[in-house]
Amino acid sequence: MDIQNPFDMNVTSSPAETYIRRIIRNWADNVVIPQRRQYDEDWEEHRLIGPAFKVLLADLGFQKALVPAKYGGWNMGESDYLVTASAWMFEEIARADAGMAVAFGVCYWPFVMIAVKPHINHRLCAEFAPMYMNTDRPVFSAVAMTEPQGGSDIENIDLLHGKTIKTTAFLDKDEWVINGHKLWPSNTGGEADLFGVVCTTNPGSTRDEDMAFIFVPANTPGVTQGKPYEKAGMAGDMNGDVWFEDVRVPSWYRAHGPGLDALYFREVLTLGMMSAAFSIGPMINVYEILCDFCSRKTLNGRPLKEHDAIAAELAEIVTGIEVSRSALYRLAYMLDRTDIYGPRWSPAMLAKARLTKMFVADRCLEDCNRAMEIMGTYGADRTWDVEKHWRDIKMGQLYEGGKQLAQMDTARYYFGCKTL
Repeated sequence: MDIQNPFDMNVTSSPAETYIRRIIRNWADNVVIPQRRQYDEDWEEHRLIGPAFKVLLADLGFQKALVPAKYGGWNMGESDYLVTASAWMFEEIARADAGMAVAFGVCYWPFVMIAVKPHINHRLCAEFAPMYMNTDRPVFSAVAMTEPQGGSDIENIDLLHGKTIKTTAFLDKDEWVINGHKLWPSNTGGEADLFGVVCTTNPGSTRDEDMAFIFVPANTPGVTQGKPYEKAGMAGDMNGDVWFEDVRVPSWYRAHGPGLDALYFREVLTLGMMSAAFSIGPMINVYEILCDFCSRKTLNGRPLKEHDAIAAELAEIVTGIEVSRSALYRLAYMLDRTDIYGPRWSPAMLAKARLTKMFVADRCLEDCNRAMEIMGTYGADRTWDVEKHWRDIKMGQLYEGGKQLAQMDTARYYFGCKTL
């Protein structure tokens, strides 16, 4: 099916972006989809997944997207359509493989702190841009925040204010010394080249000034990445444990400084909710699969889609896709128009982003389950790829605190809840 499908909303803002979208679609159709049934067994070594990433990130140059133009990048961080463009890129990649879309998105995630207007840190951009510019291999970034003892507590920033963070950073002359243990960061398991580490300069503190976001190259002495976890799906995104033992980096590797790190980290969390696209992309592919399946398979001499009960369920599925996409691109528009809706790090925008992701993930999982039931045993057959999308969407539902944290952040803003 051509990119001009029934769900196309003309969300791209220029012919150049339409062209880029077609590049991603061609990559997905020709490089990823023909091999993706083998990806589940490739979770540990990325023998197939790695070369596909090389094409997208290095050969096609997408790893340069968020880097400012003065350092050789595409300058997306200063674009008025940053979030909208990110949404359709994530959606296009997730249509082929949601795990790869997650890994792709997280390559940009730490750079939200330093490469996005109005808070660009040019010194750090100049420091790390060459890693992504001067290479012919894919380069992966990671945000190291989740910890063993508290799970997603660190992301529950407006209630806990960082008091449960156990990873510490203290200044020794002109260097930060970092100690701690992180788990589950995307693009780890030995894959990360650069970390953005969420840590505290005063353990147990609830002061925003004591939350720090510090960049750490993965080859720094004292950094250890464990082996990747084997998960239910999303093999394209490696996750593992990371240990920091007396890791030393220059003092200016801190993103912005006391107070500002915590403020802009809220923006990182808000933009992380564009992970709703990681559910919508697979559902667009499920729609394409259902079009084929329900047209070719027959019951009582008629195609499945010509039976009332099946047609009703198909209608529910496309309703879910359309409404989910409308919600996603409405959110993207609001996050792009900070002149109207305010900064992305505000409680209002975090709540709107949380509820959008929660609704989309829930609805897409429900609709993928509908597709499985329509297809019966074919739905569970790996030949059709629907069960892969079903597993991936479920995993996407759990990201960034899952439904529960989304509910809490939403209730805090809309109902003024104080103790949630």
